[in-house]
Amino acid sequence: MLVTSGLTMIASSGMAAGTGRNLVTAMATGTLVSAIVGFGQTLITASAAQRAMLTPLIEESRQALRDLADEYRSMNREFFPTHVFEPTAEPSPAFNRLMMQDLENTRHYLFRGFSGRHAAARLLLSRSEWEFRAVVSDPRNLSGVGGRARYLIRHSAADVDQDTINARLHEEIRIGLVGLFLARSRCTRMEVTVISDPPIDRLEIFDDSVWVTLYSDARATNAFPRTLRFSEGSFVYTMERAEFSRISASRHAHHLVITPNTTREDFIAQFEKVTGSRLTEEQFLELNAEFYNFLRDFSVTAELGS
Repeated sequence: MLVTSGLTMIASSGMAAGTGRNLVTAMATGTLVSAIVGFGQTLITASAAQRAMLTPLIEESRQALRDLADEYRSMNREFFPTHVFEPTAEPSPAFNRLMMQDLENTRHYLFRGFSGRHAAARLLLSRSEWEFRAVVSDPRNLSGVGGRARYLIRHSAADVDQDTINARLHEEIRIGLVGLFLARSRCTRMEVTVISDPPIDRLEIFDDSVWVTLYSDARATNAFPRTLRFSEGSFVYTMERAEFSRISASRHAHHLVITPNTTREDFIAQFEKVTGSRLTEEQFLELNAEFYNFLRDFSVTAELGS
């Protein structure tokens, strides 16, 4: 139509003035207007059609990306740790600050480890109140080189023999048990399960997180190994909580129950039942002093105050 309009205008320009020329010019002008209007309508129609076809595709793509991002976030939450703390030669202040925050914000504190010294220290360095359950090692079953003994041997500054390691581990467990007794005022109830061979990795479970300290990592080159923190709802949290319940309910284990009202005499009687040896007053005071020495050193190196 544009071509026709142009040719008509050229033709009209060569005509003599008069009605014929005016008629041809009018036809050319009308054709030009119709062409412009038609072209505009075509553009509008094409644009609308394009939007009608592309908009759903764009929205579907965006929704697919959102779904994929949600899936990745879900996978990260379920299978990947929220925090990774690499091995250190001394207690990590950042590690301990975050763990103490989790402790302050929980109602239940579950611990599985070797002696429970660190758990007792954390309880005494806090001002909240918890229900506490622990699984620790049996001091009467250190005849073989267990996982923790091997870990200590790898990280000892000097050569040590197995008897020395066993004696050290035996003393750590005794100190840990006394430390838990000393921390009883921080808990409404403490249930301590003593088993012969607990898993080597230390486990600390709070309401919103689980911390796994990897003493089983044979590549570790520092005294404090790698630790992973997972959130509540993750696969690791669910699995470790179920495993903790299974171990702590074992009928073959020894169990201590400590409450704020447990007296020293009551504790010493339970201690004898679990360890096979009775504490004298002097021995109790020595273990008491050793625990508080450990608490003081730990609070300083971990920068937790006192």
